[in-house]
Amino acid sequence: MTASPHSSTGVRAREMNLYRRYFDLVAAGHKTIEVRVRYPNLHNLKAGDHIRFVCGRDVALTRVKRVARYASFEEMLDVEGAASVNPDSPREQQLADIRRIYGPEKEALGVLAIEIELLQPPTA
Repeated sequence: MTASPHSSTGVRAREMNLYRRYFDLVAAGHKTIEVRVRYPNLHNLKAGDHIRFVCGRDVALTRVKRVARYASFEEMLDVEGAASVNPDSPREQQLADIRRIYGPEKEALGVLAIEIELLQPPTA
């Protein structure tokens, strides 16, 4: 999750790993909100930054359109809408899935909803 240069595009981007099912949604342009907890290394994330999502050997380059901060995953889903986070899964299932990834001690750090737009289709 550190900023690093990308040789084929020349764009400096943070790298973030994604599970395959979420990566595929980002790569198809269907997932427009990425959810993260507010780790210290993400405090300065802002609109205009680039994120390179990685899943195995697949990479998708995105640009951050907006970063919103929330107290909980529930609040974030209520405001952002479940379809933006994962159009293939109902809200309650998403909440359960997110909480499996991030325990209560992580959620207590705060929640980020990172609105993204796909810039470059995935490359292997």
